[in-house]
Amino acid sequence: MGASASSYPHSCSPRFGGNAQTQQTFIGTSLYSQQGYAWEPKLHSLERPPDRKKRTSGLATLKRRLIRRRRAGRSADHARHMRELLSGWDVRDANALVEEYEGTAALKELSLAAGLARPEAATLRADMAALFQHKHCTDVDLVFHGACFAAHRAVLAARCPFFKNLLSSSAGTAPGYGGAEVLLDVGTAGMDVALFSALLHFLYTGELGGGRGVGDGEPETRLRNMDILRQLSEEFGTPNPLEDDMRALFNYMCYYDSVLSFRSEPEMAEAYDGEDLRAHKAVLSARSPFFRNLLQRRIRTGEEMTERALQTPTRIVLDESIIPRKYARVILHCMYTDAVDLALVLHSSASAGSLSEAQGLTAASNTAKPTVSMRTEEAMELYHIALFLEFSMLAQGKVAPPYSYTCMHAYMHTHPIMP
Repeated sequence: MGASASSYPHSCSPRFGGNAQTQQTFIGTSLYSQQGYAWEPKLHSLERPPDRKKRTSGLATLKRRLIRRRRAGRSADHARHMRELLSGWDVRDANALVEEYEGTAALKELSLAAGLARPEAATLRADMAALFQHKHCTDVDLVFHGACFAAHRAVLAARCPFFKNLLSSSAGTAPGYGGAEVLLDVGTAGMDVALFSALLHFLYTGELGGGRGVGDGEPETRLRNMDILRQLSEEFGTPNPLEDDMRALFNYMCYYDSVLSFRSEPEMAEAYDGEDLRAHKAVLSARSPFFRNLLQRRIRTGEEMTERALQTPTRIVLDESIIPRKYARVILHCMYTDAVDLALVLHSSASAGSLSEAQGLTAASNTAKPTVSMRTEEAMELYHIALFLEFSMLAQGKVAPPYSYTCMHAYMHTHPIMP
């Protein structure tokens, strides 16, 4: 009992007596027995005791076995059905099916790679927002509280019943540089210039927040502005979705101010050759830089002012060898709706210089419906026309059913990339 501090075993002490065996420290083992104590050594395990295996019932085991058999049966059914399908086929037909699958997979990968590489096409909303901002080819000036807003008569009339009635009654006002001036008298209280600009932006794009004043200021101000806009809906009317109104504008062509003429010889522009197509200069300039530059050049030369004074639509003469007449309605429809409808291709009149002219004449005598190869050729020609017009949506736009490929897909199908 009279053990000194030097002989007392301590694992943390730098000095302790005894031999070398008593100086060693064993984790979890008591060393009191080595000093003469009667206590028995005890082992303290640092690991968790092993969990007892849970007894599983025979029903659960049977259920797992049935699930495994069901999964194995599902995977085997596909192979069995494929063998049954190909059991009566010829070897050449089976090889053709394999080549079709491989070609479809390669075309899908190529389409995904091309979609990642090319820039995203501008949508109708984006182009209409740019048109509202840059004021290309405006034909009416709205004067509200001393501020002048250059706008487009056709867009306002198609989107808002209030402006449709107002512009139809003020068609004979004196034209200015940008068009006729129309004084606005809005009966809704609290309407200011910023909110009126936001209203016009909504009519062009179908989205709130682009104009100044709607989302600015404190929450109370924003709520007040939204309340004023709700009151304006009672006076101006609630417009339809932008896509529906633009589709109706394409179908009825109200307030059209331009016509597209197609000539085999552009030098003879006065010679009438077929039916002209109506269009709106606002949409043409918004969707295609080619048409925008053409119309701006006419404004600089003074031809635009002469046509406006005479109240005659602008005639745009196109070379039919570059832009065939048969694709005119497809191009215009895509400009107004962002959709490529190949059913609008005129197969009855083959255009001069068209790549599918001979195929169209041959197929028309054999069948009433165009073949897949003809649709591929037409989509490829539309792709080249889209590049010429700088109209990316025509090349990348969604094709109406039953044709699920785009013009870009048709071009890649006919122009494979060599390894």
